Amino acid sequence: MKLKTLLPLITLTAQSVFSQNLEYSPSTMSTYFKEFDLAAKENIYLWNTNLYGPILLIDPQTRTIYANEDNIEHTLAQQEDIYIGVLPKSVNIANTAVDWGGKRWAMVMLPLSENRNNRINLLAHESFHRVQPTLGFKLNNTDNNHLGLKEGRVTLRLELEALKQALLAKNIKDVNKHLTAALTFRSYRYSLYPNAANSENGLELNEGIAEFTGFMVSNRSEKEGIDYILKGIDDFFKNPTYIRSFAYHTTPVYGYLLSKRRKEWNKEITDQTLLSDYFIKAFAVALSTDLGKAATSLKNSYNGKLIESEEEIREAQIKPRLRIRYI
Repeated sequence: MKLKTLLPLITLTAQSVFSQNLEYSPSTMSTYFKEFDLAAKENIYLWNTNLYGPILLIDPQTRTIYANEDNIEHTLAQQEDIYIGVLPKSVNIANTAVDWGGKRWAMVMLPLSENRNNRINLLAHESFHRVQPTLGFKLNNTDNNHLGLKEGRVTLRLELEALKQALLAKNIKDVNKHLTAALTFRSYRYSLYPNAANSENGLELNEGIAEFTGFMVSNRSEKEGIDYILKGIDDFFKNPTYIRSFAYHTTPVYGYLLSKRRKEWNKEITDQTLLSDYFIKAFAVALSTDLGKAATSLKNSYNGKLIESEEEIREAQIKPRLRIRYI
């Protein structure tokens, strides 16, 4: 009886190990590289550079490397058309760009999404970080602690709600109306927090432009792209903090909508560009001289009552910690 009981367990365990190995097999990794290589070539116009280059796919459990090329020191073993090795413990594992083994790599943690477009999006995002310095953009992850405060969070959520409506609008007039509202909420936030414009801009030029790049290279259909953005924003609202992740959801929307009017707008910006000013001008938005009054009059069109109610509850819950942190 014991033997009969153990045999199914042994079989299931073997199947589980085999499935895991199959998931990270050389042929699977090769497929990931090839599909991104094709997408990068199709979208080379975006930055006039091929984003496809050295890539490390890392299993964070075992630190196993699956690379599309060998390192300078030739410490990776070739299997089929990929290279396999173990990442030294001195190298942190993250979705990022990293200098290792004599090369600059895009590093991405496994497992990748089962969705092809999402896989390409992530690989393109991190590959942008790999070439970012050569495009003239500094690596910059600034703190945005004002987005932990009530009004900072409220105005950001209102801005994103307006951007969602801009994406769903059926005509250019309505697109412009919602963009004007979004940029009004943003500009009002900047009037409340004097350093916000520069600190947000730093993160948007870094993570925002990288995510815009990933989104554009992913080659989603228009419906797939809009659905992806809308879901991303709704998921973002559930985050306990907005301080470091907001740029993944603001810049791509402005950038996508602008690309429908000016396909290669991104080539006009540098790491000195103030993106808010750039978008206001590019979309020909006329902001009110009284931003507070304008924001108040617009907020109820963008779920303002619910947003303010939720943020008041949140502030009451964390007020003691906020007082210590920000005063």
